[in-house]
Amino acid sequence: MATAASRASTVRAAPTAAKANIWIWQGVDRAGKKVRGEMRAATEVVVNNALRRQGIKVDKIKKQTFSGGGSIKEKEISLFTRQLATMTRAGVPLLQAFDIAARSTGNPRFSRLLLEVKGDIEGGNSLAVSFKRHPMQFDELFCNLVAAGEQAGILDAILDRLATYKEKTIALKGKIKSAMFYPAAVIVIATVVVAVIMWFVIPAFKQVFTSFGADLPWLTNMIVAISDWFVNFWYIVLGVPLVAGFVLWYLWKRFPGIKHWIDRVSLKLPVLGEVLEKAAVARWTRTLATMFAAGVPLVDSLSSVGGAAGNQVFADATKKIQTNVSTGTALTVAMEDTGVFPSMALQMTRIGEETGALDNMLSKVADFYEREVDDAVAALSSLIEPIMIVFLGVVIGTIVVAMYLPIFKLGAVV
Repeated sequence: MATAASRASTVRAAPTAAKANIWIWQGVDRAGKKVRGEMRAATEVVVNNALRRQGIKVDKIKKQTFSGGGSIKEKEISLFTRQLATMTRAGVPLLQAFDIAARSTGNPRFSRLLLEVKGDIEGGNSLAVSFKRHPMQFDELFCNLVAAGEQAGILDAILDRLATYKEKTIALKGKIKSAMFYPAAVIVIATVVVAVIMWFVIPAFKQVFTSFGADLPWLTNMIVAISDWFVNFWYIVLGVPLVAGFVLWYLWKRFPGIKHWIDRVSLKLPVLGEVLEKAAVARWTRTLATMFAAGVPLVDSLSSVGGAAGNQVFADATKKIQTNVSTGTALTVAMEDTGVFPSMALQMTRIGEETGALDNMLSKVADFYEREVDDAVAALSSLIEPIMIVFLGVVIGTIVVAMYLPIFKLGAVV
């Protein structure tokens, strides 16, 4: 039965211009054996007719649905790439590999996407072209590498490189997020605590102080005045940061010049700027090494490298590098002219060009700066923690002292 089911599951409906769905069917073949499988077709009628032409008596046809499921995460794409690389290297047919990957994922939306890609391949498209129809999940770099692997006949090796690249990139992004999460969390918590004190606690103290009928210390008067301003203009306190954040995000998304300025300023921030710069260099060199090792020409590789750096400063610099390299300038010279790459990266790139091992040297540069990011994140975490503690202590301590000074003064008088 398993053999018959496997054989029957390969029955496919004729291509149609309408949107195709996945249909799960079961029935009995000419030999009287129960068979089952799935078919991609526009309607149930098309499935039924196709099976009857194969001599299969249909018992049941059900449309496969993919309800629920969240957005497709980059980690899921990375895991799928590793799975596809492993199965391709093991000799598993491409269509079967997509079936296995679609069934193994826990995200119904991603499962549907994989089956759509599989359907495009069945329709005669190459793997790279099928991926290109889903640019939100499979970017230009991903598709270019797959296309290079298909053309050179080394798809398994390219998928393996691509999986390694995505795994390292995700790990690096995780380190950057962890470096920024702690201070951001502390600032948010501190803001909430101060807001609650200003809006609820201090006004209660103010009523008590008014009953004293005595002059308040200057520090208490200042804190009470700030609290009154918070209470009277709460819409400004809440609205201005939200509006400013939205406007800044909109300008960053819509205007390359603004994005370039913001990213350049972020690279010059104390401590954090160094981490962001090293991370950008690591991503840039890792991407170029992966593309170049896959056999993609250097000028074409640079088309996908700029965006992978995650910083507009490096993206703009990459465009200049690509222009200079296309006119015959050496890669190291073109990189040096931009003024954004550290000397260590330039020196190792020059050695790679001179020895003909550019991809290997770029990978070593990426490894070096990824380790530097690890060390910088650890140092940043150890530095931020005492600073945040002191900051919170000063802010909360000042408010507490200001509230208790009148009580101390009253006690001294009594």
